[in-house]
Amino acid sequence: MMTKRLVMTAFAGLMTLAAMAQQQMELTAAEVAQRMAPGWNLGNTMEAQNWATGAALWDNKGGLNAETSWQNTRTTQQIIDYVRAQGFRSVRIPCAWALGHISNASTYTIDAQWMARVKEIVNYCINDGLYVVINDHWDGGWLEEHIKDTGTAKTKNKEILTRLWTQIAEAFKDYDERLLFAGLNEPNADNQAATNNLIEYEQAFIDAVRATGGNNAQRVLIVQGPSTNIDHTCNYMAGKMPTDPAGRLMIEVHYYDPWQFWGMTSDESWGKMFFYWGSANHVSGSTHNATWGEEDYMETQLQKMKARFADNGYPVYIGEFGAIWRTVVGANESQAKHNASIKHHYKTLMAKAFAKGFVPVVWDTNSTGTNQMTIINRSNLTIYNSYMLDGIHEAMEEAGIDVTGIDPVLNTPFPALNAKSSAIYDLQGRRVSEPLRPGIYIRGGKKYVVK
Repeated sequence: MMTKRLVMTAFAGLMTLAAMAQQQMELTAAEVAQRMAPGWNLGNTMEAQNWATGAALWDNKGGLNAETSWQNTRTTQQIIDYVRAQGFRSVRIPCAWALGHISNASTYTIDAQWMARVKEIVNYCINDGLYVVINDHWDGGWLEEHIKDTGTAKTKNKEILTRLWTQIAEAFKDYDERLLFAGLNEPNADNQAATNNLIEYEQAFIDAVRATGGNNAQRVLIVQGPSTNIDHTCNYMAGKMPTDPAGRLMIEVHYYDPWQFWGMTSDESWGKMFFYWGSANHVSGSTHNATWGEEDYMETQLQKMKARFADNGYPVYIGEFGAIWRTVVGANESQAKHNASIKHHYKTLMAKAFAKGFVPVVWDTNSTGTNQMTIINRSNLTIYNSYMLDGIHEAMEEAGIDVTGIDPVLNTPFPALNAKSSAIYDLQGRRVSEPLRPGIYIRGGKKYVVK
């Protein structure tokens, strides 16, 4: 009788966990978005082309070393732990699949080792309680640069997209709501006809994922606006979103404005770089003050997305944003004001996105030196650019988001998880192992009391 009661108790416990998991999958896209901000990009990593091996579209020459072909640090659990400790609540993992990771070109089969490596990194994030987004990034431009294809070429593109996403979805179908899929990255569409094509491709992506069943039947999916450009997205895609039977879609745009501030690296005949952003940071006598694209412009752009998408049930995912940090020299120039401009830009974008319920995801490449968007130096787990991170943290604090990356103490039993699935730390940040003495411990980005 005792054995029977124990079995029934264990069964009831499993049923409760299953019910909780199902409830989580039933979160709306807006509810999931609230739990994801702010986000961080594992940039220039899993989407990189392995030039050293001559990897190309539809071959399998990329290998696992592709991960470090554009930056030099292999992703570890410790890196993701460090990201979580900076307060980020979600990670976007840009991914290549077609570009050097196809084991059978005739069937567009994704290499099993590459799929396993992507899954390993996703697990690092899940272990820390983070939300995760994986996509089909530039990927050699196989689709991103062929959105305007017509006829048999477009039909073939849809077939390939379906095959790729069916495999990805099958591999991750048992993951809970903390994993999201984004169909593409920056699809090259700049008019209504091209956007109509894009919507067809995104419909193929949605249909492929939903058809795999399991948790994929309700998983939140992210579709991209044309060129992930706010104006194109509002002009050509508002009111024309693809159909999702689950009703769980987000819309993705990127924010890289103004070009002269975020990416321009030399003065040109048509205009100069912007070292200074925000009127309070302008430098008298400098020819490098921003002349457009400052706070009011940012507000206008984001408000358009809110009115056309967020207010109509489609949360806005700003999958990338950032600005390069420069070494400023010359008469009438100020490094301090440039540093302040970087901080202000990051803070302002984050604050405005938080206020509108958007998910802002900062771009980070792990490259050091000037003209870079790196916040975290992954090789030694230090902050490379404090101006960027300070701006993000100030916006979080003002929005009431915990900047430590650790949720409040939970009045629940310490989870009985395999030690391999999530590291345990004490409040001094030291990794510990079970059995634990009474006290407060951190696991998966949450504090637990052990009595």
